[in-house]
Amino acid sequence: MKSLLKYAMVVENHKPYIAMLFIQFVYAGMALFSKAAIAKGMNPCVFVVYRQAFATVALAPFAFFLESKQSSLSYSVLIKIFLVSLCGLTLSLNLYYVAINYTTATFAAATTNTIPVLTFIIAVCLRMESISIRQLPGMAKVFGSVISLSGALVFAFVKGPPIGFMNWYPETQKQTSNFIVKSYSTGEWIKGSLIMISANTAWSLWLVLQGRIVKQYPAKIRLTALQCFFSCIQSTFWAIAAERNPSAWKLGWDVHLLSVAYCGVIVTGITYWLQVWTIEKKGPVFTAIFTPLALVITAIFSAFLWKETLHWGSVGGVVLLVGGLYSVLWGKKREDGKRVGNEQDADTNQEEIVLECITHH
Repeated sequence: MKSLLKYAMVVENHKPYIAMLFIQFVYAGMALFSKAAIAKGMNPCVFVVYRQAFATVALAPFAFFLESKQSSLSYSVLIKIFLVSLCGLTLSLNLYYVAINYTTATFAAATTNTIPVLTFIIAVCLRMESISIRQLPGMAKVFGSVISLSGALVFAFVKGPPIGFMNWYPETQKQTSNFIVKSYSTGEWIKGSLIMISANTAWSLWLVLQGRIVKQYPAKIRLTALQCFFSCIQSTFWAIAAERNPSAWKLGWDVHLLSVAYCGVIVTGITYWLQVWTIEKKGPVFTAIFTPLALVITAIFSAFLWKETLHWGSVGGVVLLVGGLYSVLWGKKREDGKRVGNEQDADTNQEEIVLECITHH
């Protein structure tokens, strides 16, 4: 009995760590399931419609019962939410799933690590984030941003020799997974890489704009549900224009249904709020530190399940990307430490928490 209580106390004390491990596994599963569904023929635009529909249905009951008496919604705020959903969720997700059709799940997970860096750059451009290159934390943030983006480009365009010790499977077994992992032409890979970086940029812009919207409408569950609903409607028009074949909209009891339900319910619903809880317990930098773990999990499962070949050039890109990310996070941590106790920065600190709530698509 004592050992059981001791074990329960250990779990209680390490809840944020357990939560972040679970979150990174979920995000890795998102990249893997998404790639599998689209590689098996599902239209990327149709995928976004169903994902947002599942997310809306999953969030609606919580938004109605938990936040029904909170902030009133004016027409001006509603229009802002609609526009933010268009330039953020709709644009970013559609670009993301188009890009993943020309790249791999590992590449998608790797470039996700650029989102905190891109968010920082956009926030600086919009004067929502301060930076001083004369101080060490400011230099670390600038240096880390350059290194991280350089790492993403290296991962995308520098292959190098394959990693030999990961090619343990026979050639006949490799052919069984060709429907997911295939050879891409140089043009397709470059196209997918540029679209993926554009998707991450749009997502980062959405995170920045999200900070201002939350100040006007602090009911976070209702805000997320509304944005998913608007994004579903917007993506429907986008998908109808891109896909005229009615059979492309059919969902069966297969990987297509599993993928959209997983991304809509688990990723958008459960994981988002679990990450918000972790941020409230440990802060935004703590959650961002775990971001590269999803890349490692995705790479391992892709290699085991789909026989994806990794290259040394990609490993070099990951090292630069993750190193740059941690440099930016270190700079932010040092600067935030200096602001503790300064009352005039309270609003800024609150906004930074919002900006780093969702670091994945």
